Amino acid sequence: MKTKLLCGAFLLLVQAAPALAQQQARATAPAAATALTPYRINPGDELDVFVWGEERLQRTVRVLPDGTFSFPLVGKVDALNALPSEIEARITKGLESQYRTAVPQVTVSVKTPAGLQFSVLGKVRTPGSFNPGRYVNVLEALSFAGGPAEFAQLGNVVIIRKTPNGSQAIRVKLNDILKGQVADVSNETLPLVRGGDTVIVP
Repeated sequence: MKTKLLCGAFLLLVQAAPALAQQQARATAPAAATALTPYRINPGDELDVFVWGEERLQRTVRVLPDGTFSFPLVGKVDALNALPSEIEARITKGLESQYRTAVPQVTVSVKTPAGLQFSVLGKVRTPGSFNPGRYVNVLEALSFAGGPAEFAQLGNVVIIRKTPNGSQAIRVKLNDILKGQVADVSNETLPLVRGGDTVIVP
């Protein structure tokens, strides 16, 4: 009798598991979605550009080191640090003079996020350049380089970032986080690494 009851209870749990999983997924999905960082275009990225109904205006372009690319009938398009939707708007505006009526829908998608490449140097196990194809924070960047080497000064990690006004040094303290002290983790204490950054572990 007890065996039958246990089997029945187990079957109920098995049947209920998918429903519970779906409820949990629905509950966590909004939180996960809000945590995602919108992708902004970097030099070296490949973009697919489509103007609906215009085969001559459908092509793949690569963003140049200065953050621009050329597009027919529009000329130079500034794409540096822009969202795909912002580039769509810029191309649409550039095509307005070519149409008597509304410009056909323009769609821009990232084909290859090659511009997310960064370098990790200094006291890490496998220094080098990496292209994860997604945004990573500075701690994840160290994991791509095999983690810190012996005697690494994790309280004085530096991110060298190229900006229009020159290079910028961002200092990050990772020693407390690696000790499990995660009470104060934010985009300031654990910044995202951008394309072209160099992370230095002294």
